[in-house]
Amino acid sequence: MGVVLSTKLKGEEQVVFEVLMPYEESVQLQGHMEEVHIFSENVKDSKTKISARGKNGATKYFLVPRELRDGINLSKEVNCQKIELKDKVIFIYSVDKF
Repeated sequence: MGVVLSTKLKGEEQVVFEVLMPYEESVQLQGHMEEVHIFSENVKDSKTKISARGKNGATKYFLVPRELRDGINLSKEVNCQKIELKDKVIFIYSVDKF
């Protein structure tokens, strides 16, 4: 996990962040320096669960909480990214709006 060392306003609508993070985590960007989003694990919109289906629960689904479903297009393809940390795994899903 990283930490924001400093922020600086750049104009009226942009902020420059200086971020310190472990090398192993930075490598997971795979050289992509655009379309980068910053989030904190401390911000929790809601709790959810993983649902198991099929024989012996072989298929797992991440459930989208009801209160977060408005305005998303569930019929299109969803992008998913997995971030490996020492003590946990973070899954990020990107879903198009209607």
